[in-house]
Parts: sequence; C-alpha cells; structure tokens
Amino acid sequence: MTVQPPRLRRSRRSSRIPTLRKRGAQPKVVALGGGRGLSASLAALRRITGDLTAVVTVADDGGSSGRLREELGVLPPGDLRKALAALCGDDEWGQTWSRVIQHRFHSQGDLHNHAVGNVLIVALWEQLGDPVQALDLVGRLLGAHGRVLPMSAVPLELQALVRGHDPASPDLLETVRGQATVALTPGEVQSVHLVPHDPPAVPEAVAAVLDADWVVLGPGSWFSSVIPHLLVPELLDALVETKARRVLSLNLAPQPGETDGFSPQRHLEVLGRHAPKLTLDVVLADEAAVPDRELLVDAAKRLGAAVELAPVAVAGKTSAVGEGAGGGVPKHDPELLAAAYDRIFRMHGRIGPWR
Repeated sequence: MTVQPPRLRRSRRSSRIPTLRKRGAQPKVVALGGGRGLSASLAALRRITGDLTAVVTVADDGGSSGRLREELGVLPPGDLRKALAALCGDDEWGQTWSRVIQHRFHSQGDLHNHAVGNVLIVALWEQLGDPVQALDLVGRLLGAHGRVLPMSAVPLELQALVRGHDPASPDLLETVRGQATVALTPGEVQSVHLVPHDPPAVPEAVAAVLDADWVVLGPGSWFSSVIPHLLVPELLDALVETKARRVLSLNLAPQPGETDGFSPQRHLEVLGRHAPKLTLDVVLADEAAVPDRELLVDAAKRLGAAVELAPVAVAGKTSAVGEGAGGGVPKHDPELLAAAYDRIFRMHGRIGPWR
C-alpha cells in the first residue's frame, strides 16, 4: 500500500533562519524525547534540515494512550502522534493533517477524548504488525519532514523513587509507578527506572543515532520524557558510542511536581547521575531562564559541554511554570529555536559541507 501526498507548497521561511536545506549540505539529526518538549524541538529542526529522525519514549500510560495501551496491549501512540504532527509542513496539506491527527472526539461514549491520530496509528499497527513500518506510512500520508520511531518496541512502565510523596512523611522514600503519575508527583524525584529493566531498543533508532551528525536531547519533562531514553541499554550505548555531537536543550522553567524548584544546573546533575558515561558537546538554554550562568557553565563542563545561551522562548512567556503543565506555560518559539540550533550546528559542527 502506497500513499502519496500531493506536491507540497513551499512555505515562506523567516529571514532569521539561515537554511541548511541544500543538497549535500544538511546535517543528519536525531532528536530524542516525548510530549510537548520533543514537539517543540522537531518544529524547529524541520526548518533547518531535511534529514531528521525523532526517537520517542513509549512509557505513557495516561489519557487516550493509556486507554488504548490497556485495552489493546499496544505501544502508547500519543507521543508518537505529537511528533508526527510537529513534523508536518507549514503548507495547507501539512497543517490540515496536523490538525486532523491532533483532533479529539467529544462524546458521552467510549470514543470520548481519543485522538484521531492515536486511533489511526493503532489501526495501522494492527494491519501491518510492524510499528516502524506503520509510523513510516503515517509519515508519508502526512507529508512529514522527518521520520518518527519508538525508542522500544514494547510498552514500558516508568517508576520513580520519590522523597516526600506523602506530605505527612517528608523524608520517606516511596516508589511511584506510571509516567502520568510521575509527571505530577508531589515530593522530590530522586531517580527513575523502567520496567522491564532492560527493554530492547528499536534497531532503526539505534542505527539512526550511530549514523547521526547531531543528537538532540530535550527539552521536555525531565524524568518522564528525557531521561527514559538513557535507561534503554542499547540506546544508551549508541548515544555513548556515536561519532555525532550531542546537544542538550534545557527547559524554559522547572515543571511543578517533577522538577519543582530545579535550577538549570540541577537538571544536568540529575541527567549525569542516570547516565554517568554520557558526555555532551553543547547545552542550550534560554538566556532569560538562567539566573547564574557560572553555575550552569561549571555543571556543563562536568559533562564535557559548552553552554550556549539564546532567546528561544515566545516573547512574554519565560517566567511561568514548566514544559509539561497546562495553559500559561512558557513555550519555545520554533523560529528562534531553529536559529539557535542552526548556529550551534555551524559553530560546533564539522568544517565544510555536511556529508
């Protein structure tokens, strides 16, 4: 079965963003994460490279994804759907399909709050029996500017060790289960792990990381979207061994519950504890979200990275709550974030044409 979209219209590109979209002059980029944070990164990266792969967490157990996962035993499709929507173009075809797959049903019945894209993805999984082939087919239908892959082919459960989950026992350590619960947990998350503990990575995801010029981690919910990729052994090995340069994109603000009260440097310290062998090349942060640049620089150096500060937030939205919460959160400006990535790729990347 082959689905071909009509010829896509060219969209106007902001003059702020130098384009890398020339034959033989674009980097191979792999972006890892989930949810709104990964979507923000992909919406920026698709503007500067045509060789883009998203590797998406599959531990979601809430909402429509959780219901489909529980009823049908499939991978949770929600974060994969969001990534595909973010890769849709700015032309009429891309924007129409982006809205369609993000549309949620509103009813008094079983379809209530299910996203169209979730149902479509699961239907193709059942038809084709291959999650990667099905996602590639959805990507072609949407005219997506990039590929979307799950980080593992089996559904995963996220568990967190939390201090003070019960306010009545602020020093007690408890295990909190489920991504949706971890993302909003009271108390202080000490560490996270996956069940099963050694999940298999999707081979195509490992191959993409090993073949990349740049790997981008974050932004996103730190414990439930960013760090889980480092808990898949084959994927972590690829991240450590790849010749690609690695950039970590920090959030615009702490996330209530999951990273409440975290400084930018604390995010780096937590990541380093979960993956002590992983080094970075660049840490990208919004300049308005870093109260103490020297402390961030010191934390980045311990991971082998330089710090790049740039305005990447939508104007007027740099002081609200974190990435994973509801309305009023600070948001990345796709064009500003694209310009920041483009500058990093040029300043810290290879000399001369890509590939």
